[in-house]
Amino acid sequence: MKLERPKWPENKKCSAMITINLNAELFWLQLDPTCKDMPKTLSLGQYGMTRGVDRILKILEERGIRATFFTPGWVAEQYPDKLKAIVEKGHEIAALGYHHEHMALLSEEEQESAIKKGIDAIEKVCGVTPKGFRSPEGELTLDTLRIAKKNGLVYSSNLCDDDRPYWKDLGEDKILEIPIHWVNYDLPYFAFNYHPAFPAGQGRIANYTGVLNNWKDEFFGCHEYGLCYVLQLDPAAIGAPGRIGLLEELLDYIETFDGVWWTTGEEMYDYCLKNQQEK
Repeated sequence: MKLERPKWPENKKCSAMITINLNAELFWLQLDPTCKDMPKTLSLGQYGMTRGVDRILKILEERGIRATFFTPGWVAEQYPDKLKAIVEKGHEIAALGYHHEHMALLSEEEQESAIKKGIDAIEKVCGVTPKGFRSPEGELTLDTLRIAKKNGLVYSSNLCDDDRPYWKDLGEDKILEIPIHWVNYDLPYFAFNYHPAFPAGQGRIANYTGVLNNWKDEFFGCHEYGLCYVLQLDPAAIGAPGRIGLLEELLDYIETFDGVWWTTGEEMYDYCLKNQQEK
């Protein structure tokens, strides 16, 4: 059976995106709001902003790769200089709510308020209007995507139902979905804390070589089938000095393949809109 292969610009064989979730302290605050009084736990997220982001930016600049940074509005307000540096390096800023809200637990009005507040904060700090939306950790609803689209967020990167961008039907509207997969996200491998316990059953920081092999195998498959490889990174995880080399080694590996279209979420949207690449 011949599987359908998406068409990429200039007859490239596959597409690839690096996406960074600037969770900062909000990942831990979402798990347990009492973390606001736990400086040790909050420091786990702060590390990503104070050290991890700069290491990622350096590698991306050396490779000439533009990435998409999904950013909660609160993080933009707390770390304005870091966000401005990301924009100055030519990267895309996309929306990640305002304060890491669990969208599925909110009313439509509350969701819209959070999304709008996040967009406004990014515009004020960065001087750019985000085009993409990723929901914070936790579930979302179709109403979440409808609200995002209504407020000018033209693509989503939230769902796991494909490995190609496609137009998600929202009823009276549609939004471009750029699917993601947990295997290509560093946080589930490396996030760890005793209190609040994460993972809840403990017993993980993953073996680095195993994680790298997973990412390589996933990229190989995407290249083989002509798909869209989306890597998700949290600077607090990948940005540690012993782990940033995983990103470098992965990029070294990808460079051995021909026909890779490195893109951002906004560029992917523009391409798919132009070509109406339907699922």
